[in-house]
Amino acid sequence: MRITGAVLERCGAPAPYAESRPVTVGPLELDPPGEREVLVRIEAAGLCHSDLSVVDGNRARQVPMLLGHEAAGIVEAAGPGAGLAVGQRVVMTFLPRCGRCAQCATDGRLPCAEGSAANAAGTLVGGGRRLSRTVPGADGGAGSGAGGVQEVHHHLGVSAFATHAVVSETSVVPVDDDVPPDVAALLGCAVLTGGGAVVNAGRPAPGDRVAVVGLGGVGMAALLVAVALGHEVVGVDAVPAKLDLARELGAALAVGPQEAADQGLRAPVVIEAAGSARAFETAYALTAPGGTTVTVGLPHPDARASVSPLSLTAEARTVVGSYLGSAVPGRDIPRYVELWRDGRLPLDRLVSDRITLDDLPVALDRLASGAALRQLVMF
Repeated sequence: MRITGAVLERCGAPAPYAESRPVTVGPLELDPPGEREVLVRIEAAGLCHSDLSVVDGNRARQVPMLLGHEAAGIVEAAGPGAGLAVGQRVVMTFLPRCGRCAQCATDGRLPCAEGSAANAAGTLVGGGRRLSRTVPGADGGAGSGAGGVQEVHHHLGVSAFATHAVVSETSVVPVDDDVPPDVAALLGCAVLTGGGAVVNAGRPAPGDRVAVVGLGGVGMAALLVAVALGHEVVGVDAVPAKLDLARELGAALAVGPQEAADQGLRAPVVIEAAGSARAFETAYALTAPGGTTVTVGLPHPDARASVSPLSLTAEARTVVGSYLGSAVPGRDIPRYVELWRDGRLPLDRLVSDRITLDDLPVALDRLASGAALRQLVMF
């Protein structure tokens, strides 16, 4: 079928992206769903730092690639063996889980081996690609020269910046119709990652203070979940507007990194969600003796942070890396839905802008500047 989507043409293009235009919006061909796959009509898709890290080259991927990994939509067709019904609303998640490998047996601590391999290759977990386009002069496997057919890679098994997507059923979690698409979309990455950093990796005891360093979409989701669970929360960010919002959302204290250091703030559980070495060092410094530092950010592979090895031993510290919030999506998403239904998880407050596909270059610049939380592409 013919769809419209936003394709990343090259990694590492210079900012501002509104001028360098590494992302183009245009027509693509989408194959029907295969074995245990579904066709989803996208309703809403979130723009995340994981998208930006591919655009800016921090996490280079194969191109051309149809971007987008956090979304919600409606199942319009199911392939052979798929267990989802047409008309079902689903949350799309960026790490398919096979449920068979040794990593899947770690209860979310390690990412699925099969899903990770497919994500790195730009394919679906079942193998191959379902996306292509006609490009003059292309040599994409089915032809070359004028009118050549070029394969387009999938982004993290989802490729949600498009009107439709074909995905493995292991990349989606069904939700009820009362969960609106803009809320459902956020459950697939921001809430799974930020909330999971608290619930699955940090595991604060009742009454423990939780600090969150980096109040973007993921960090603010971590803050919301910690507040919903009754913890005193400290938000840390260099952007004053984000500190104001953190206070509105229930943070007991919201300060800049230097102010946190000057006040000698400490917490038993500290979440780093900024994706920078400096933020990691700030989070580690805020962690109380005996406490746990959880890092979910994705800095450049060459980034290095400095910590005192002595403090790990002398203060009985723990440092935990948490990918996708150490989540099992089918288990965790229903938990967050119930918190939302109870009025304890106001996820709509995470949405800073609602945009179209054509707005993506400007939205990427807004995200890179630190001014945005979650910008949602609405279809």
